[in-house]
Amino acid sequence: MPCHEGEVVLFSREEEEERDYYQEVRKYTRFEDGSVRLRNPHVSEMDQDILYHLALGSGSHDLVEMFSDVKFVCMGGTPKRMESFAYYIMDEIGYKLPAGTTLLDISHRSYRYSMYKVGPVLCFSHGMGIPSVGILLHEVIKLMYHAKCKDPIFFRLGTCGGIGIEGGNLVISESAVDGLMQPFLELPVLGKMQRKPALLDKQLAHDLKNLRRECDPFTITVGKTMCTYDFYEGQGRLDGAFCDYTEKDKLEFLNRIHAENIVNMEMESLCFAALCHQAGIKGAVVCVTLLNRLNGDQVATPKETLNKWQEYPQMLVARYIKKSLGLPVDVPQRDHPQVVKCPNKHRIVRQESESVE
Repeated sequence: MPCHEGEVVLFSREEEEERDYYQEVRKYTRFEDGSVRLRNPHVSEMDQDILYHLALGSGSHDLVEMFSDVKFVCMGGTPKRMESFAYYIMDEIGYKLPAGTTLLDISHRSYRYSMYKVGPVLCFSHGMGIPSVGILLHEVIKLMYHAKCKDPIFFRLGTCGGIGIEGGNLVISESAVDGLMQPFLELPVLGKMQRKPALLDKQLAHDLKNLRRECDPFTITVGKTMCTYDFYEGQGRLDGAFCDYTEKDKLEFLNRIHAENIVNMEMESLCFAALCHQAGIKGAVVCVTLLNRLNGDQVATPKETLNKWQEYPQMLVARYIKKSLGLPVDVPQRDHPQVVKCPNKHRIVRQESESVE
């Protein structure tokens, strides 16, 4: 991380090389005005680009009119979680919908992913695992291109298993590795294996960590994330349908990777990091731990508590978004539903209306 001495910001040699790399990549991933440029010459030659899994198209929709103001893309596993985040961020940034309207799942006719737009924030569900998040990222990056979005920032808000970290705490990924601790996504393309570096923006991770408050009910750890292709055997669990290793084997493995600064496990970060890096898009992965894998495998925490924990990544990312927009970080812009002046009177009127038949 950069360290500050007066007004001088010092970078490590590794960070300077990474910064130079991003500047070089920017030549291929941005137009002069900062809008997203694809590293694919074929798309610009197409009459229409159908974003099949989003139920959108460059010929059927005015994507510039719909999405050019997007600055932040937030994605998480389930449609319900991201719908909740959309309503949460709407209050946090004080975004007002026109009277008589409500949030709409823009991609509901795709029956695959959900998408909600709240001013400059796009919220997506990405499903589970590398194939699902990979398909979504391809189409979202293309959406940024067609909409002429300028320097968007991507976030993954998720859950994970902590390694040496108890449940209910946050992990910000500095980079991702696969189940063999390789720091890249391997993808067979035309019969040949490609390796895409799974790097994330370290300054963004640093900025997010600094937004923690003393009163927060969670700690924040920045470290490497192991991304696996499987929830059970791939993560060394003992409770799957198949298991041909012992608990001793499992613990030896977990302790070995923990010694390499791998602090959590999940199933999407490798692809998220690799594709964001290839696209020259700043990205961050913020996950809440559901358990400490050194102590067990099963998620036995009550559902009510798990739901509360899943709000923690949302809280942190919302602070970053508000700070970027020049809004007060620690104060929501609206603490009750928009157009409601008095929540108590609103509740009484609603109850009286419902009682009349």
